[in-house]
Formats: sequence, C-alpha cells, structure tokens
Amino acid sequence: MKPVSALIVDDEPLLRERLRAHLARLWPELALVDDARNGPEALELFELHAPQVVFMDIHMPGLNGIETARALGRRAHLVFVTAYEQYAVQAFEQGAVDYLVKPIIPERLADTVERLKQKLQAPIPAADALDALLRQLAGRSAARAQPFLQWIRASVGASVRLIPVEQVHYLRAEDKYTLVAWAEGEALIRKSIRELAEELDPARFVQTHRSVIVNLSCVAEVVRGVNETADLHLRGRSEVLPVSRNYLHHFRQM
Repeated sequence: MKPVSALIVDDEPLLRERLRAHLARLWPELALVDDARNGPEALELFELHAPQVVFMDIHMPGLNGIETARALGRRAHLVFVTAYEQYAVQAFEQGAVDYLVKPIIPERLADTVERLKQKLQAPIPAADALDALLRQLAGRSAARAQPFLQWIRASVGASVRLIPVEQVHYLRAEDKYTLVAWAEGEALIRKSIRELAEELDPARFVQTHRSVIVNLSCVAEVVRGVNETADLHLRGRSEVLPVSRNYLHHFRQM
C-alpha cells in the first residue's frame, strides 16, 4: 500500500525544519515531500506529489494559507498552522480541519497525528463545511490586518504613560499583571502576555517563555542551557530572561 505523504507549507525555514523533525519522530511511516515556502510553491509541489495531508501556515506573504487552501480544493486533509491561539480555537470549532499553534508543542502534534490517521480512513470534509471554514478564516485574517500595537498605556505613580513599543525591552507576566520594562523604567499593566503576543509585531517581538515576550533588537546574547533551553541577556540590563524549549527555535541562528 502506498505510504501516506504530507507537504509542509511555511515561509519560516526553522519552523518547517522543526515540524519535519517532530513528524519524523511521531509518524515515521509518513512520507514528507519537499517543503513549500509560499502559496504558489505549495500549489506546484502539490500537483507534483499529490500528498494526502498538507500542513499549511495561515499567515504567509503574497498568496496566504487560506487562499492556497481554496486553490487546493477538497484534495487533501488540511492542518492549518497559526501563531494566534485564541483565533485558532474559535475558528476551528466546527472541526472541518485540524490546527496547530506556533510554537508547535510535540504533545499537541501527537494528538493531531492520531486524528489524521483516523480521518485518512474517511472522506475529506464536504465542500460546504470546508468553504464555510475558509470564509470564517478569511474574515479573521482580514481583522488581523489591522496595524500592530504602537503604544502601551501604563500607570506610573499618579500619571498615565504612553510607552512607544519600540522602547520596550521586554514584558513579563507578574501574577494578574504584566510588567513592562522599557528604556525609562518599569510599569505594570492589566493586559495578559497572550493578548500582547497577538497585538505586537512578531518580526520585532517574540515570546521566549509562557510568561515572557522580548524585543529582539534588545537581545545581546543567547546562552544555551540544558534540555533545549537558554538564557537571554539584554543590552544595558542585568536581568536574565528564560527561553523554554518550545520557543528556542527563534534563536537557533543567533
């Protein structure tokens, strides 16, 4: 019997590499064809290899994952990949396809693999279910196109400060608050790390731990630790910030 094959579509090479490594361990029988870096390349490779499964990044420049999925039609089982957890949970409730949240957690991927094995024994979701999901995703993607956060409002003593995000060095969860550390001091705000991760530009700010977001331009040194962890040292600051294994891929080339 012909082995099940899969195509990985993502514009971030480190994430493609990490997903490929996880799949090789969790599903060794799966045949992984060439990776695609964007939508047009995905369509070309799909016609060449005809994989039964496609892992599709939603947010790609040019032809995004939603548009690419529309072009593929009902010819493969889809697993969408997104950096926005709340967005994903709400959008995929109807279960037409599966989803993964970046950074990919092996335990969550293992659940996806088991569901895929079961789904491969059944027909691909009906066109109306898939079309409805893609319309919903397209609407959420358009909403996400609004500008990233530019200012953070914080109470400092008796005054309220508007802190430009480019001046923020890092953000760290502190009980029910989030500590904002910037060039001129520190302040507590009532917005969660999860909310901030969705509002900040991912090209400038990355999550390094479930409780920490850091400004990449402030990173001076990354010191590798044990069990795929690391410590971050920032320019001009004494704090050492943690990097957990689920977020280490952001710094593999540093």
